[in-house]
Order: sequence, then structure tokens, then C-alpha cells
Amino acid sequence: MQSFSTTSWLNFPRLYTQSIIKEINSKGKEHILKVDENEYVNYLIEKYRLEPLKILHETEEISNPVKSQEMQRDRFGREFMSNSWTFKITYRFEGSAVLFSVIPNPNVHSNYDIQIDKQNNLVSFYIKIFRQDASEFQKVKSSCYTNAFDNIKYVNDNVTQSNVTFEDNIRTLFSREKNKYKEENDFFAAINVKVNENTQSIFSAPTIKKKIIKQPSVSKNKEFNSVPSMSQEMYDDVLKVIYDSGKSMEKKPALYIGKDEEGLRDQFLFVLETRYEGTTATGETFNRGGRADIILKYADDGTNLFIAECKFWYGSSEFLKAISQLFDRYLTWRDSKVAIMIFVQNKDFSNVLKTIKSDISNHDYHLKYIGEKGESSFSYEFHLPQDNDKKVEVEIMIFHFDKK
Repeated sequence: MQSFSTTSWLNFPRLYTQSIIKEINSKGKEHILKVDENEYVNYLIEKYRLEPLKILHETEEISNPVKSQEMQRDRFGREFMSNSWTFKITYRFEGSAVLFSVIPNPNVHSNYDIQIDKQNNLVSFYIKIFRQDASEFQKVKSSCYTNAFDNIKYVNDNVTQSNVTFEDNIRTLFSREKNKYKEENDFFAAINVKVNENTQSIFSAPTIKKKIIKQPSVSKNKEFNSVPSMSQEMYDDVLKVIYDSGKSMEKKPALYIGKDEEGLRDQFLFVLETRYEGTTATGETFNRGGRADIILKYADDGTNLFIAECKFWYGSSEFLKAISQLFDRYLTWRDSKVAIMIFVQNKDFSNVLKTIKSDISNHDYHLKYIGEKGESSFSYEFHLPQDNDKKVEVEIMIFHFDKK
């Protein structure tokens, strides 16, 4: 298929909604009227929520080339036979595979033939070169990659905007379909048509099989490295769990009203404690020169896998100090995946987000901006203060807890 070239985003939400309606109606009237509404709606939300696409560059696999010969023309139009080498380039990806077919709005006019393996979350494309030249290979691969995936940032923007109202839309959609059946039954009752009540069972909602998260592991090659490390997949899952938990808390003021940083931290710690095998999640744990708010450790030997700090928003200068505190006091050379969770009580939440994004580059340890995992979750690369070559992945997650 040609990437990002099948269905316009202007039509996609309508078509996507039709597929959800089709699933609801496929269950039949009795099921929809008797199923637990909250459970079934949550099932639909989990199944159909669109997740932004992300190509995992570090998973790149290059196949052995297929060599062939084909006719070419030189600049004078003369034909000649030339050797060619065709490579298959494959990456793992995260997000909803259906988005690879969507033409975002706006978009750039570039696409490329790709193959999608939805079951294994793999995306591939082929490139061809006519000389065994490494620089030509990299140039062609880079050009094809850009053509294939240049629209990802635009389709992700569309998804982020649509997800703001997604849950409410699903609830409205289900209620509308359920009310149609209720009205039908009321009509039948009014004209004395007996409704079949032979089956009195209460239906349960289907369950969504959760993604299997790769657990921390120790390198089998002890000679070179025996230090447990957190996979990128697990790190991304930790961040998603924290971010989704924080967004959920925003809707439930009772979970954060009157709580200090420690009280809010415990809300997140509770979620992390039992999610991963072979790890322990602790709060206020001593590490290097201070006590970090959240540390996820490898259970066997206590090696750090992930560190997070929790801070209330008191302005840009205090925010930058919080980053310095994390790096100067808590991180060791082996800590490479961290997060800072900012709790904002200001009414003007959008202005805080803008301030954080504009001012963070002023920090001495800042290297580069990587991207966004959500409307208020930003990814960066920093370096350790004592080692400019040691890179640290930093996620800044901001939550709006404005009720007093």
C-alpha cells in the first residue's frame, strides 16, 4: 500500500464511527439492552481509541540484498545492463496501524509503498541501489524513509485533536444506539407486541487483551555487560501508565484535592507497584545524594531502571531547579530513563505548557527536543552534568490539578 494515501482524514472519522456502530449493532438488541453499559463503553473506548504512530528507529533491520540485473539508460539514451541490489528495511512501530492509510489534514505530498504486519507491529519498505556504495545506500534509504513516513507528524496531530472528545463521543454513540432499541421495545409494548424475554442473563463486555510488556533482563554475555536495563518498550509503557493515570486524576478532583507532592506521588506509585514482573517500585528512596520520589528497580539486585520526580508548578525558575536537583543529586552514570511530573494548579494551563516548552532549552544539561507523547507529555534528551557524552531520556509530564 502507498503510505498515507488511501482515506482522507476529512472522511476517516465518519467511516471509523460506522465501524463502531456496526460492532454495536452486531451484538443485537437483547445484548445491548442487558450488557453493563459502563463496561461495554469502556471496552469500545479501549478497542477503538486511536494511538499516535511512532517508528522505533532503534529496531531497524536490513535484509540481505536480492541481486539482479536490469536495463538502464545513460544520459544519452543508450541502453545497458546494470546490476542492482534490493534491500528490505523493517521497523517496529507503535500506535494504530490503520493510520498508515489515512491522508492527514494538512499533509505533505509524499508517500511510498510500504508493507504493514499488524500482528507484530512491523512496517517495511524496499529500496534499490545500483552501486555497492554505502553513501548511496544511506542516501536512498533516507529519501525513501522520508517519503514513507513524513506524514506521521500530521496524522498524529489529527489523532491528538480527535482524542480530546473521543470518550464522550463513544458514550453518546452507544447511548444513541441503545435508545433506538428502547424506543422499539416501547413501541412494541404500546401495540401489544410481546417482546421475547426467554433469556434473562446479563451480558458481560468483552475484554481487551493487554499488550505484553517486555520485562527488564540481564545480558547473557556477562563478559561485556551484566547490568539489567529497561527496554524502550517498557519505558514507553511506564510513561503511558503514568500519563494516563494523571489524566484520569484530572477528572476526579477527590483524588488530588488537599494532597501534597507525597500524596500525589503515592497515587502513581500504586499503579506501578504491581504492573511489572521482576521489579519493585518505591517512593522516597535514597539514590546517590538524595531521596527520589519514584524509583523502579530490578528486583534481583536493586539496579535502577527508572526514576521520577514529582513537583508542583511554581514558575519557570523553580521548574529548571527541579531538573537540576534530579540530575545533580539523584542520577548516577547508569540512570538513563527518567521523568519529571509537574502538578499545575494555575487556571491558565495552556500558558504553563508554552512556558515549559520554550524555557526548558535554557537548562545547561538540555541537548534536544525529541517529540510529544501527548498534549502535555514532552520528550527530551539531556546529558549528565559530570559526563557530556552520557545521554539521558527525560519525559516532562504536566497535569492540571486546579481544584482547591
